[in-house]
Amino acid sequence: MPVDNRLAGRVALVCGAGSCGPGWGNGKAAAVTYARAGATVIAVDIDLAAATETAGIITGEGGTAVIEHADVTNAQDMARVVAATQTRFGRIDILHNNVGIALMGGPVELTPDDWHRSIDANLTSIYLACKFVLPIMEAQGRGVITNISSIASIRYVSYPYFAYYATKAGVNQATVGLALQYAAKGIRVNAILPGFMDTPLVQQQIAGQYADAAEMMAKRNAACPMGRMGTAWDVANAALFLASDEAQYITGVCLPVDGGVSARAS
Repeated sequence: MPVDNRLAGRVALVCGAGSCGPGWGNGKAAAVTYARAGATVIAVDIDLAAATETAGIITGEGGTAVIEHADVTNAQDMARVVAATQTRFGRIDILHNNVGIALMGGPVELTPDDWHRSIDANLTSIYLACKFVLPIMEAQGRGVITNISSIASIRYVSYPYFAYYATKAGVNQATVGLALQYAAKGIRVNAILPGFMDTPLVQQQIAGQYADAAEMMAKRNAACPMGRMGTAWDVANAALFLASDEAQYITGVCLPVDGGVSARAS
């Protein structure tokens, strides 16, 4: 059952709604949080099992979820998903762009394929989702887009992932540009910049930078002013606020959710 009704009657398209491993990733937590606030959730993921798991949690709690198996970097897939959602529900109120990858390496170490893969996952996914969803939101006269960026878009965070820094910085400025372009049309666009978070993605893509998992957890916790990493729920709660009417005068914001990491001088 919905925990509150802030998003009652709204349709949320969540790209990257599945978790890449056991536990709670940002997209999975956001999808469930939207549903608990009363939204109908379209759970989009390239991993069908992951999307099915997220949708199962939502329906198991009495919410409404639809599974869409799609590659968000593929134009045909995204056109299909958006059209199907529009046909079935007649609207899309929230677009949550969560897909992203962090491939290690500087310009010398990265292969051209990995560079382009990073651009596709972190930027092309947002471009395609916005390309097909924005006309629907414009016709409605309202809508909310939330892009998941990273504090790596504004700070060096000690990892050698050149493509991640570059593409996440691109997410921020794309967010600002869209926010201003569509502000007068009732569409709000914001980005969330997670800091050091304890999610399955970290275990999958960051762990190799440390001697072992225990060292990674200890060093990442120590890097946070609060003494601990954040969780996917911290990101999801920020996304819920930005999607709600409580944030109706907030657009073009790149919001750090990082326990104070980005506020430090060094």
